[in-house]
Amino acid sequence: MIQLDFSFYNWDVISNFVLKGLGFSVFLTFVATLGGIFFGTLLALMRLSGRKWLDLPAAIYVNGMRSIPLVMVILWFFLLVPFVIGRPIGAEYSAIITFVAFEAAYFSEIMRAGIQSIPRGQVFAGQAVGMSYGQNMRLVILPQAFRNMLPVLLTQTIILFQDTSLVYAIGAYDLLKGFETAGKNFGRPIESYLLAALLYFVICYALSWLVKQLHKKIAIIR
Repeated sequence: MIQLDFSFYNWDVISNFVLKGLGFSVFLTFVATLGGIFFGTLLALMRLSGRKWLDLPAAIYVNGMRSIPLVMVILWFFLLVPFVIGRPIGAEYSAIITFVAFEAAYFSEIMRAGIQSIPRGQVFAGQAVGMSYGQNMRLVILPQAFRNMLPVLLTQTIILFQDTSLVYAIGAYDLLKGFETAGKNFGRPIESYLLAALLYFVICYALSWLVKQLHKKIAIIR
C-alpha cells in the first residue's frame, strides 16, 4: 500500500519551486488574455466587415486554430519559430507567442457573438449622428459587447489558466513543472501531482464562483 507523505512541502519548497511556476502560469494567462482579446477583436471585426478579402483569411485562421489541439500548436511553435528566425527563443517565450496566437481564435468568436448581440438600431443611431464605422464600433458597439461578454471572457480565461499546464510539453517552468521538480527532488512525485491537481482545482473553482457572482450582477443591471 502506498504511504503518502506531504511533510516535505514546507515554505522553502513552496517558495523555491511552486511559487516560481505559479508566477509564470499567472503571467502567461494574463498576457495571453490581453493579447488574445486584442487580436481576437481585430479578427472579429474582420469577419464582420462584409469584405471577403478580410473575412476569408480571418475565417481560415480562426477555424484552423480551433480545429487543432493546443498541445500540437505549442510543439509546432516551439520547433518552427527558432527554425524560421534562425535562433532559439526559449520555452517561455515560445509559450507566450503560442497562447496569444491560439487564444485569439477563441476570443474572436466570443467577441463576434458579443458584437452581433448589440441591436442594429444602435448602429443606425450612431450613423445618424454622423459617426464613422470606426467611431461607432469604438464608442458604442464594443463597450457594450465587452460588458455583455465579460462573464464568457472570464470563463475562457479560467480555461486558459488550466491549459497553461500544457507548456509542460516543451519544458517551460509553469505551475505543474514546479510541482514536478519538487517531487523529483524529494522522491515524492505522487504527492506532488496530487497537490498540483488540488491547487488547480481550488484556483479554478474560486475564479468560477467569482464569475458566477459577476454574471448575476450584470443580469440585474440589465
